Amino acid sequence: MDDRRQWTVTEETTLLPFLRSKIQDKSRNTVKNLLSCRQVMVGERIVTQFDTPLHPGTKITLLPKASAGAVELPFAILYEDADLLVVNKPAGLLSMGNEKERTRTAYRMASNYVKARTPGRRIFIVHRLDRDTSGVLLFAKNERMKHRLQDNWETLVKRRGYLAVVEGHLPQQEGTVTSYLRETSTHLVYSAPPGRDAKQAVTRYRTAAQAKGYTLVELDLETGRKNQIRVHMQDLGCPIAGDRSYGAKTDPFGRLALYAHVLALIDPRTKKNISFQIPLPPELKKRFPGTAIHLAEDQTCQ
Repeated sequence: MDDRRQWTVTEETTLLPFLRSKIQDKSRNTVKNLLSCRQVMVGERIVTQFDTPLHPGTKITLLPKASAGAVELPFAILYEDADLLVVNKPAGLLSMGNEKERTRTAYRMASNYVKARTPGRRIFIVHRLDRDTSGVLLFAKNERMKHRLQDNWETLVKRRGYLAVVEGHLPQQEGTVTSYLRETSTHLVYSAPPGRDAKQAVTRYRTAAQAKGYTLVELDLETGRKNQIRVHMQDLGCPIAGDRSYGAKTDPFGRLALYAHVLALIDPRTKKNISFQIPLPPELKKRFPGTAIHLAEDQTCQ
């Protein structure tokens, strides 16, 4: 398995039988291990499901082990193909480097992962999540895709959905918060009257569940301003749990209780709707059992 190998599907089948027909000198378990090691591409997408359906004309590529398994990411990959890498960034990790931290970032870790699989390959930042926010983070795996996404971001993105656990109960079950945001010299963002240096921010919210003095809120951004959700929840009198900077008095999860749970957009390659989302985090399932969350349409993965 030292060289990249490729075949073309000629009839309807599923992935495992196809691979076994092409790799006859290996056992069934060895062939399945190729999938778990992320060494198999169907078309331009890496897949791990042995029962993936195959159609005539589809290209199947077997990646060499040296490039596929050299580096493991310390967080989950939600989706990957030839142009995109989508991960579930943990809280406490920068999306990209700053003047104080260059190495321990989601970008650096994802870059090392991609380079280990394909030497010389680069990845590119498309958008960011705050250090203390976890969830869906998308990278481009080539410069062309980066520009196709960034240059048309506001047009392509159809939903930026977040979950937050806030203290207390919201004044209404659902609504919209609109304000103008400014930033102090110490980088604290706050709502203020309109002005030349103020940026309008719009957040839609809906109560998903309530339990023991906390509310689980679904939020959708109509604008993407720095700390927008944190400021708007404080404005409603319900700061996000764990957010001492914006008035929270409790920290039930040992972290800022803010999760980027859905990113839905139009794929610039196909013009079709795609979406990426994280599963409902275990700590939220435990605190709000039986909660129903509005999932994205045309779901790609979770």
